[in-house]
Amino acid sequence: MASGGARNRSGPQPTDSSLTSAKRGLAFRTLDAAGYSGKVPEFPLPASTSDELIGSREVAVWETLWTYPQALVWAEEAWRQETLAEFCRLKAIVELSPDANAALVAQTHRYKDQLGLSPAGLKENGWKIGAPAAMEDAPRKAAPRRSSSKARLKVVSGGGG
Repeated sequence: MASGGARNRSGPQPTDSSLTSAKRGLAFRTLDAAGYSGKVPEFPLPASTSDELIGSREVAVWETLWTYPQALVWAEEAWRQETLAEFCRLKAIVELSPDANAALVAQTHRYKDQLGLSPAGLKENGWKIGAPAAMEDAPRKAAPRRSSSKARLKVVSGGGG
């Protein structure tokens, strides 16, 4: 068993608002909430021979995922596309196969993290999804002023002892 050293998911996840992340120079990449509008690459795995229904479902999942904001990065980093295709195939099997089991479902969660399809996966990859355009244009309410913790304390008479 390995000992020492940092491990994935050990300790608190980095955030774009923490002082420690700022000191390390960690900056999250903001992905456009509108999603990816470029050309969808061809599905990189060979056609599924086990079941035609699974094969058509995996391609449908592939095409849907390419509309997500994360696809902006997947298009730049072609090495992620095979992993994405494996996730699509596994997702189709989990959804449609009577042989799907808990281990396969757990594996889909690991793929989601690797691909940035979960909140934890977004953080792991150093990504965040920007606010939708409609939200950016909306007027913002000013945050209520907070008093200091000392100002909120009250003096209690009676000596309570």
